[in-house]
Amino acid sequence: MSTPNAPRHAGPLLTRATGDALTAAHAAGHAIWRGSLDLGRSHGEAQLGAEHWHWQDIAYPYPGKLKDRTLYWWDGDAFAPVSRYAGKLIKLVPTDWQVPTFEIDGIKMLPTLKESPLDDARRKVALVQPAGKTVLDTCGGLGYFAACCLDAGVARLQSFEKNEDVLWLRTINPWSPDPEASGGRLQLAHADVSQAITTLPDAAFDAVLHDPPRFGIAGELYSLAFYQQLARVLRKGGRLFHYTGSPNKLTSGRDVPREVAKRLETAGFKAELALDGVLAVRR
Repeated sequence: MSTPNAPRHAGPLLTRATGDALTAAHAAGHAIWRGSLDLGRSHGEAQLGAEHWHWQDIAYPYPGKLKDRTLYWWDGDAFAPVSRYAGKLIKLVPTDWQVPTFEIDGIKMLPTLKESPLDDARRKVALVQPAGKTVLDTCGGLGYFAACCLDAGVARLQSFEKNEDVLWLRTINPWSPDPEASGGRLQLAHADVSQAITTLPDAAFDAVLHDPPRFGIAGELYSLAFYQQLARVLRKGGRLFHYTGSPNKLTSGRDVPREVAKRLETAGFKAELALDGVLAVRR
């Protein structure tokens, strides 16, 4: 288990839309372009020169043709896609809501069809009522559960993320919370929660947020043994939200949420379906 300490990316992020807007303003002879280069977190002005544009006193070349559904960051030499390949392609993907999602081999990891992934996370986090509590965030991802917990006044949040490349995406995504800026409330560990949970004390948490990859990728995080560990580290009366979605329901006939609820009941919870997952209370 290790604690990520990579520096946060502070440079501009481009989408096809922002890249086109910059080059169009330059082509029209404008001296200034106004907009956001951090996915809507802030707005500012870029000074447009003949060969370069300047943002926060740093010169950048005008981007070439950018692709849809791709975010670009300045890697020191050029604007490059925010993606990595290490057996699987992991990339940060812009959305209509400014707050990005991410994909692994083209599979979208967060729901974005009807609302921002951050707003989706906020509704789920509200189910466990994190204000003033100590919360376990099993699969941190881009950190949207963590961001919502921090906004809601969580006392302490222990978050785990197994994938090193996802942790790298977090350092570039301006919507991912920075543990260093949380006043010690967010503790993020690079670790596999299925193993790390065995080292956590009994009844150490007031609430749990469990957003695992789909069953076919991480079946161990849906197992009775793991649910028993969740019951062990959660105090009696503590709440758990378990995201499941409804994978393969039409093609396989399986009802994963109800399977999960039944297994959680066996592990010591009282469970019911809620939103796109299961809400459970430790008995």
